[in-house]
Amino acid sequence: MSILSANPMLRHMGVAAVGLSAAFVPSQAEAHEAAGLDAPGLQCLCDALPYLDTALTWNAAAAGAGAEKAAPAASAEKPAARAESEIEAQRRIIAEQRAMIDQQHAMLLEQRKQIEQMQQQLAAQQIQVDRLTSFALADQPLDLLRGAGMGQGVGPGPALPGVGSDAVALPDAPVGEAPPPSETPEQRVAAVPEGQGVLTRAGHFVFEPSFEYTRSSTNRLVFRGIELIPGIQIGLIEATDADRDTLVGTASLRYGITDRLEAEVRMPYLYRNDRIEVVQQRDEGIVRSIALREKGIGDAEFSLRYQFNRPVGQKPIFVGTLRVKSDTGKGPFDIGYDEFGVATGLATGSGFWAVQPGVNFLMPSDPAVIYGGAAYLYHIPRNVNEMVGDVKIGRVDPGDAISANIGFGFALNPRFSFSLGYRHNYIFPTKTDIGDTRQKSNYLHVGSLNLGMSYRLTERNVLNLGFEIGVTEDAPDVSITLRMPFGGKL
Repeated sequence: MSILSANPMLRHMGVAAVGLSAAFVPSQAEAHEAAGLDAPGLQCLCDALPYLDTALTWNAAAAGAGAEKAAPAASAEKPAARAESEIEAQRRIIAEQRAMIDQQHAMLLEQRKQIEQMQQQLAAQQIQVDRLTSFALADQPLDLLRGAGMGQGVGPGPALPGVGSDAVALPDAPVGEAPPPSETPEQRVAAVPEGQGVLTRAGHFVFEPSFEYTRSSTNRLVFRGIELIPGIQIGLIEATDADRDTLVGTASLRYGITDRLEAEVRMPYLYRNDRIEVVQQRDEGIVRSIALREKGIGDAEFSLRYQFNRPVGQKPIFVGTLRVKSDTGKGPFDIGYDEFGVATGLATGSGFWAVQPGVNFLMPSDPAVIYGGAAYLYHIPRNVNEMVGDVKIGRVDPGDAISANIGFGFALNPRFSFSLGYRHNYIFPTKTDIGDTRQKSNYLHVGSLNLGMSYRLTERNVLNLGFEIGVTEDAPDVSITLRMPFGGKL
């Protein structure tokens, strides 16, 4: 590069220019920057004035202007980097949320498949229900279905799946309604005869009113005389036809002393209506009709029952009984008689004290309960010393009796139960001192069939109806008993 020389005037102008440039360059650079001019433009200006000695000054000014602009540019790069990092973080969050949405969508698809499977199982179960219902309500003959199986029976519907089939899944929890509770022994023995049931609980009492109707009729033909040859008789022929109706109302009270000991008191009240027709044939026929009525209290009773053992499974329960009968009623020797010894009244009691020990048992045998027992009735003899007609009655020993019974009770449902049984009594002859002789009556067999029904009205009140039908000649024709116990706790 060649150096050009200049005259002194120009040099002096250059010196002045240098001075002006020193003052002008900073402000001019700012002006140029504001106007959009950069340092290269200023560099070109300096290069265009080679003839001045101000090139170095202008270069320095341009370098200073370039340094001043580089500093703000470096500071502007830091916010941009932070913005880029935040954008990247938001992108990562969005990507994670998108992955979670995809996972939930897959879970919804799986649950939809499970719901469809359950709907298919419900449809299969409904088909089975319809199938069973069609068999239960079908009008087809039973012999067409017997032994054929559910899958081969007549009628529409698919065969039931076998063991291990996936057509119907077993439920994980109990379904439907629970079966009704099984009947308790108390419900099964509610209809058994009186005195055969369970004992009263400790501290509880049971008041039991009862009404009993008994119908008894006899037809007897008596010959008093001698028979010479068959068909020829000398003496008195007497035929008796008697109809006896008895209505007994009894109030009984039972109390549980302990869970295994029970006490009972009974007080009966009787109404009797007897109609007797006597036909005598001697030289001529004589017909007499007698109608008798009587009412009054009967023989009061007191009894104890003790349970020997506690119920264990199907083993029998044994209960011992002790009954004492008084003579509070009007006895047969307390009524009037006419001069012929015919009674003019009716007795409401036996007229003798009696003691009856016995033992009963209850044996559960699902769905029934078997009951039974045996007892011995001992009458205490006494001296009557009464005149009946023109005959004196001395010591009377009423015949004792042995009784036994057996039967079962069955509960059809928690409200209704019934019982069937048989009772038999063997009555020993009665010994009576009449005047100077001792007379003895015949023994008696009294057998009867027992049918009992019980209906539970409420949780505590039970209505019992019993029938006793005589099956022997000495037994009453029929006896009907209605009982309704009321219980509570003292």
